[in-house]
Formats: sequence, C-alpha cells, structure tokens
Amino acid sequence: MRHNRSINHLGRQSGHRKALMANLAASLILHKKIETTLAKAKALRTYVEPLITKSKEDTTHSRRVVFSYLKQKEAVSELFRVVAPKIADRKGGYTRIVKNGFREGDAAEMAIMELVDFNASVVAPKEVAAKKPATRRSTKKAAAPAAEGEAKAEAPAKKAPAKKAAAPKATGKVSSKAAPAKKVQAPRKTGN
Repeated sequence: MRHNRSINHLGRQSGHRKALMANLAASLILHKKIETTLAKAKALRTYVEPLITKSKEDTTHSRRVVFSYLKQKEAVSELFRVVAPKIADRKGGYTRIVKNGFREGDAAEMAIMELVDFNASVVAPKEVAAKKPATRRSTKKAAAPAAEGEAKAEAPAKKAPAKKAAAPKATGKVSSKAAPAKKVQAPRKTGN
C-alpha cells in the first residue's frame, strides 16, 4: 500500500529515478513531444512543470537551479530561449498527456506527452480556417482559365486518334516479334 507516499517510485531506487526523470524532461524540452508509459508521464509532469515555471524568470540563479535538475546544457538553453517566451502568458498546465493504447510486449499503458504550446496540429487549424470555404458548385469553370494553356497543348494530340494494333491471329505459330526473350545463365564457377 502507498500509505501517504506522495510520489510514484516507478520501481526504481532514488538515483535511478532522478536520472530517468532528468532524461525524460530533457527529451521533452528538446523534442517537444515524447512517447512513454502513462505512469512515467504522470510522474514527469510533476517534475517538469515547476522547471518550466522557473524558466519564466531568466536569471543566472534560475538557470543554475534548472540545470541541477536537467543536467544537459542544450536542454536548459532550449528551455530558456525557445520554450519560456512561448509560455510566458500561461499560468500553468504546460504539458498534455494523451493516452495511446497498450504496449505490445507487456501491455503497459502508453501515453504521448507534449508541450501544449508546441502542438502543430492544434496551432495549424487556425491558419487553415482562413481558407475559402468549399462550395457545392462545379469547379470546372474555375479551373478552366488556369488550365487553358494545358488544354491547347493537348488539343493536337486528341485530334489524331491512335490506330489500334490488330491482334495476331491464333494460327499455332509463334511469331518472332511476340517471342519472349530467353534467359541466359552465366556459367557456373568450379573450384580451383
């Protein structure tokens, strides 16, 4: 039983668990999206969200505190340069966990964890919505002016219909034109 234990120990000793969380957090910050088990994703959320909050204030002290957790310079610089400006007006909830079925080997419940402001599928539909709405009318008239040059180029080819080749008569003889090419085998190498 848990009996008032606040964190999921994930079946690991404390040193291994801290290294796991540091690596998962660095991967999430660098790639903006990772796939892991649901239990690890829930544990990672409590680990990485305070670090993202700390990154809103770009001071030497906050960088050193975040580095003590992440232990990767590239992840720290990415967090302070790219992620922090984008989440500056957000008060919390920087990550999203989406359940992703079960793993094939051991049936562990999998999840995708991503940074909310960096999800392209959520940001892109706003730009797509600005496109002209589709109509029920035929698009032939609209496409005709754009394809006029193509239609004129194809017109001479359409005027001269291609002649159909007469099928060879079934006389039992095989003509030299229809004979399949023979396969030529390379001579076998023999031992010296």
